[in-house]
Amino acid sequence: MNWEQIVGQENLKKLLRDSIASNRVSHAQLFIGKEGYGTLPLAMAFAKEIFRKENEHSSSKVEHLNHLDLHFSFPVFKEKSSGLSDNFLESFREMILANPYSNNEDWTKILESENKQLTIYADEVDELNKKFALKSFEGGSKILIVWQADKMNVSAANKFLKFLEEPPKDTLIILTAENIDFILPTILSRTQLVEIPRIEDQDIENFLKNNYKIEEEKLKETVFQAQGDWNIAQKLLLSENGDTEFEELFVMWVREAFQVKKKPEFLKNIVFWGRNIAGWNREKQKSFLDYCSEMFRLALLQNYGNETLVYKKIDSGGFKWESFSRFIHGANIEAILTEISDADYHLERNANSKLVWTDLGIKLSRYIHKTP
Repeated sequence: MNWEQIVGQENLKKLLRDSIASNRVSHAQLFIGKEGYGTLPLAMAFAKEIFRKENEHSSSKVEHLNHLDLHFSFPVFKEKSSGLSDNFLESFREMILANPYSNNEDWTKILESENKQLTIYADEVDELNKKFALKSFEGGSKILIVWQADKMNVSAANKFLKFLEEPPKDTLIILTAENIDFILPTILSRTQLVEIPRIEDQDIENFLKNNYKIEEEKLKETVFQAQGDWNIAQKLLLSENGDTEFEELFVMWVREAFQVKKKPEFLKNIVFWGRNIAGWNREKQKSFLDYCSEMFRLALLQNYGNETLVYKKIDSGGFKWESFSRFIHGANIEAILTEISDADYHLERNANSKLVWTDLGIKLSRYIHKTP
């Protein structure tokens, strides 16, 4: 991964390059931020720069992910009682070479593991100890990149702590994670934190203009919807149908919610609606929650006369966007967004998804009828 291939993040790229040039590289660093902000691309470019400083000719191997001193660890599911990254390394390489901004939902789809919890297991850390006990193949540093370090289970995290405290000679460790909530405080205290902010809208817009043929209207819509996430931006460009499935389910819920006030028997339709969504993998469910939050936010802007900020509307299937927007206002928006946030919290902690979606659907049906 080359620095120039990373979208935006110029200040951070300079900071990382300067730390290498001045020999101020911590042996353990934690890159915190969404995958779509560039956590893994930055980690890979950082690793390549370290190898380049040591050996100009060997650094190019990082681009193809075949540098023998660059190791990856990432969440997987147990296969025949073994939970090692190496069992899935080829698939991981293919995903990252195709899109280094890939997230957990992308990885889950590739592994076809929608109903399995992806985890970094204790035997993975045992394997790392064996690998890093060996000498460097290129005669320089050995670098470990742990993708989604917050997916370590407790046993793995405790073992990894020892690895972190007493790393083999010339070993550099780079962890990536979306947040620090699920990382042991003792691990946090032993790493240098590098916060990866969202990509600036102007940087995404410039990158799109320079690398894609895109109409101005589509350009603006993509930048707005991406919300600083290059992974989302790419998917918006590649998807002809966009959020069609999410849109259809959102419209279905809104229509059923309006019917419930007059005909309580329509509650059963909301229950079926929730069960359908509960069958998705967790990341897709969370993505739909994000979509719902955004549509309610845009409806509020529409209702309060800020139409210039409404970059996306639902106008398919006879849905009346302006009429719907009049029901989203200051008296109910906070409660609606709180319920969606709570649902996201419970899904993250593996609550029963059928119960989460049924509860959310019924509660939002109540809030949408609340008058200003």
